[in-house]
Amino acid sequence: MTADNPLGDRLDDDDYPAYTMGRAAEMLGTTPGFLRALGEARLITPLRSEGGHRRYSRYQLRIAARARELVDQGTPVEAACRIVILEDQLEEAQRINAEYRRAAEERAAQDPAGRTAQDPTGRPAAGPAGGAAQDPPGRP
Repeated sequence: MTADNPLGDRLDDDDYPAYTMGRAAEMLGTTPGFLRALGEARLITPLRSEGGHRRYSRYQLRIAARARELVDQGTPVEAACRIVILEDQLEEAQRINAEYRRAAEERAAQDPAGRTAQDPTGRPAAGPAGGAAQDPPGRP
């Protein structure tokens, strides 16, 4: 597809609502009722065409497929939806943690002298100028 062809951009977009309910159900090997149940459980919210018909994206179909796997294993639809949501949240949290870890490692590699003073055990040094901590006044 060429750069001046917006259809090519939409076809590559995971969030573009390209699939009708019937086609989505066929691709997942399920019924339209199952897709409606996922919508009622708020796992996926299909976009609506101008005529009011539900339209699903590839991303939504992947989520629905995961929910279907769980339902096929005997998990109730509502529980399957909650599991998929929690899995998605966990994946996002792990991605964010990895980004923070990489950023911290990059900062440490760029400025190793900027770290706090440490005693030989690797703990931050206590007290003024890295000396021993002083007892509070009035204590022996």
